Amino acid sequence: MAKDDLDYYVIPSEDAHGSEHIAACDRRREWISGLTGIAGQVVISKTVAYFITDSRYWVQATNQIDSNWRCIQTGHVDGPKDWIEWLIDRPKDSRIGIDARMLSYSKATKLNNLLSPKGSKLVYPHRNLIDLIWKDKPLRPKEPVFIHPVEFTGRSTPDKLADIRTWIRETPPSTTSYSKSAPTADKYHVATLITALDAIAYILNLRGQGIPFNSVFQSYLVITLDKAILFIDPAKLTDDVEDYLKIVGVDTREYNDIWDYLRMREWGEGKVIITPETSYAIALMLTDFRHTVMPSYVGSVKAIKNDTEIHGIRRAYLRDGASFVKFLAWLEDKHSKGYEITEYEAAFRLTEYRKTNRHFVGLAYENISASGPNATLPHYSPTKSTAAMIDRDTPYLNDSGGHYKEGTCDTARTWIFGRPTTEQCEAYTRVLRGHIAIDSATFPEGTSGHQLDALAREALWRDGMDNGHGTGHDAGSFLNIHEGPHSSDNLTLVPGHVVTNEPGFCKRFLFGYLPGKWGICIKSALAVQRARTKREFNGERWLGFERLTCVPIQTKVIKDAMLTEDEKQWVKDHNRRCLEKLEPYLRDDERALRWLKREVQRGLGGWTWLSVPYPPTSLLTLPHTH
Repeated sequence: MAKDDLDYYVIPSEDAHGSEHIAACDRRREWISGLTGIAGQVVISKTVAYFITDSRYWVQATNQIDSNWRCIQTGHVDGPKDWIEWLIDRPKDSRIGIDARMLSYSKATKLNNLLSPKGSKLVYPHRNLIDLIWKDKPLRPKEPVFIHPVEFTGRSTPDKLADIRTWIRETPPSTTSYSKSAPTADKYHVATLITALDAIAYILNLRGQGIPFNSVFQSYLVITLDKAILFIDPAKLTDDVEDYLKIVGVDTREYNDIWDYLRMREWGEGKVIITPETSYAIALMLTDFRHTVMPSYVGSVKAIKNDTEIHGIRRAYLRDGASFVKFLAWLEDKHSKGYEITEYEAAFRLTEYRKTNRHFVGLAYENISASGPNATLPHYSPTKSTAAMIDRDTPYLNDSGGHYKEGTCDTARTWIFGRPTTEQCEAYTRVLRGHIAIDSATFPEGTSGHQLDALAREALWRDGMDNGHGTGHDAGSFLNIHEGPHSSDNLTLVPGHVVTNEPGFCKRFLFGYLPGKWGICIKSALAVQRARTKREFNGERWLGFERLTCVPIQTKVIKDAMLTEDEKQWVKDHNRRCLEKLEPYLRDDERALRWLKREVQRGLGGWTWLSVPYPPTSLLTLPHTH
């Protein structure tokens, strides 16, 4: 820092591709601070080291970082909303260093615009300062990539490349962009540079290993009007993959050759289209005169799943749902026999059930297996040495998912194994009402997830409660669990989108930002589809959701007096559907099938239907006894 005359140095959580989950060699922020997880920024001044994070990691930061660090909590009503707002409040005329590869074009533009009036500026050292001192830095992953067949993707790579080339040709030179190039320099578009790893995997129908919880691989992809070039470590390419790439018309070059390619302008005359998430280092290399910044075309296409992908995701959720039911049956059986189970052991057992499924590839993210106060932490994941025992008297939250060749699953259920309190039942029921409201919504074309968000919160708001995170996100098909750059909160929903529905609530000791007592979340995946309405105002423009997740809702925690008749019927129908769909997958597990039938027969609030396979809704209920 002294050599480059820096007042501050920023160490982001992302890699050069803006990824959420990153390879071990890119975990610079984790290495310098000691804090694990996917969010947070480090800023080091000449005298103080700051760790800046939002509410997801407030408690974890307190537990993991040592006395050398000062934790800055963003998101408070009276504090900075994010690390950028905190950074621009530093003294005037500051020189702020950052690796331009780890900063997106959009964030760099925002920072430069905000810092300039204060006389401060961003500085881009030639070397990453962490890399200079990280002596045992892991090597870049070399695990081989593999072909993801059309039977799972529904579309071939040549078809996808043809669509992208049509888009390049049809994008007019006058398209509004983030760049400020002079009109005389405006030339037609001849190429696009793809840097997002999930977009590259999607286009090429390839998947990879080496980055935890993501079936992607480190690479860049340039698509021109007549060729495509994949920049990748040759060690990752097997003979089969090399032959495949030749067949689909994709050349390969070494990963770091991307910089020579950009420097020499090998694409020829014309402009290259990049996205706002592209690293600022690439934008600087291209200069304003040779690129246009536009929202990701590939991202928007990838988010709309075709029929093959939707069918595959349905099948994946049935297998994954069966594993979840086996797990819950096992866990409740252990509790009934007096065994104490740790959060870590529970997460391990669920993973083992998933591993037996056909086409299972790996976990979609770290298991969130949390009991008591740990369930108030949005991204808590237990370790073997520190995991708590699952408490019978507080809600146990399991938020987890799996990657299957047919799709990616993301499910959360909250379970209480003892006798729930009135407060817990009321909170659970309000979360459930929000879940049902989103699941049952009918809305016109052009509606965004943000506009639907209030439906999930209305029942909480009635009691002065709220959910501290978004209601959902869009999910990939055997790709990233958080598909971006958009989320379902601001995404305009169209048929083919797959999004999550995950309202929640956490009970804290006191008002403010203190560690919590327990947390609740109910998460299911939904596919946007056409809906038929009675009036069909303005034609067939109405949309709704198909529920993909097939895991029952625990009924004994529901305060049935708080539900409408339609909401009660939703719960009964959902649990019966789980039995109908999952029974063929549970024939090898008598305990799980027996458990699921009991959950279906159990009425709301702990009441049990008379023992018939599918009780009529008018049947009287009797108190449940074990």
